[in-house]
Amino acid sequence: MIGQPAMRLDHPAFLDDPALRAVLAALPEARIVGGAVRDAIAGRPIADIDLATPHSPDEVAAALRRAGLKAVPTGLDHGTITAIADHRGFEVTTLRRDVETDGRHARVEFTQDWRADAARRDFTINALSMTPDGQVFDYFTGIPDLHAGRVRFVGDPALRIAEDYLRILRYFRFQARYGTGEPDRSVMAPIRAGVPGLAQLSGERVWSELKRILVTPDPWPTITLMHDLGVLDAILPHAPSSSARAGDSHFPSRPMDLPDAILTLAALGPRDTSRLRLSTAEQDKLTALAAAPALPETATDTDLRRALADTKPDILTGRAWLAQRSPALGARIQTMPVPVFPLQGRDLQVIGIPPGPEMGVILRDLRAWWLEQGCEADVAAELARRRPR
Repeated sequence: MIGQPAMRLDHPAFLDDPALRAVLAALPEARIVGGAVRDAIAGRPIADIDLATPHSPDEVAAALRRAGLKAVPTGLDHGTITAIADHRGFEVTTLRRDVETDGRHARVEFTQDWRADAARRDFTINALSMTPDGQVFDYFTGIPDLHAGRVRFVGDPALRIAEDYLRILRYFRFQARYGTGEPDRSVMAPIRAGVPGLAQLSGERVWSELKRILVTPDPWPTITLMHDLGVLDAILPHAPSSSARAGDSHFPSRPMDLPDAILTLAALGPRDTSRLRLSTAEQDKLTALAAAPALPETATDTDLRRALADTKPDILTGRAWLAQRSPALGARIQTMPVPVFPLQGRDLQVIGIPPGPEMGVILRDLRAWWLEQGCEADVAAELARRRPR
């Protein structure tokens, strides 16, 4: 089934990409699908470009090789071949329909029906497809929804959520990025009913979606909605040591000027993040943000230098933001040079102090003195004074 195009995009710029053009030339019946079409219509930057085709994976691979392109079988169970052109990959997936789902995985069968393939996608704004000449096919009114800022499931929300509970988090991600005005009230009850199913999801999948919500320009309306529907506590329960009540939803009143997932996560209060499988760097940053109170707004330049000598500027700025300090304090932190203790072990070796416990003690004592002096005093002179010849 092909249907009639809903609109035509007048030569989207991303179609000028030589690598993409090479893949489309090898697969003339393929269409661009999903996010690239959505964002081209919305006038947003385009990240990944995915393709769909009515041909089988074997036929796709053969066509790519005949065109001199590499075909990598990256997801044959779901009909996906990655086409490599100019050292870049484009996922090409055979049209499919879901046969069976269990809330996490789906068993699919291939089809040649474009509408059936669109029907298995999560939201109407993601069920769009476009031919290489810019003809856009919209089987579920995704274009009007996109223009109106509506995020709607394709078909029955309860059924779509039961097919894959990750769609609950994806709903909030797309609501945060594309939704305007009041969210679709018809999805509230199905989302609330599907909250127990979130326990089936891996921590990696949960964090991948949550992170994308946290870095949106203003995540707080969406996070508040997640809280009200019980989603936030399901994926980020309050930490055992937290005194927060279950009904608390006092989130910061303004977003970060530069979105930061870990900083926004810290703003949610003391919560158990063990399920999220944060990277070591992410966990270290989250721990550092909570390791000490924010500097007061009345902090002097000396106070700032001392703090910067031991703590990264983004951590100090983050602590100030979490404490709802004025933007002026964060600006002072960001513009002040980071003081660096001017002595190292080799400097002590030059004056005859060998590596070992004595050197460590001297360096620690001198650094403590340097911090006490506001990180600007002459450490070399102090070392000479302490060790007269």
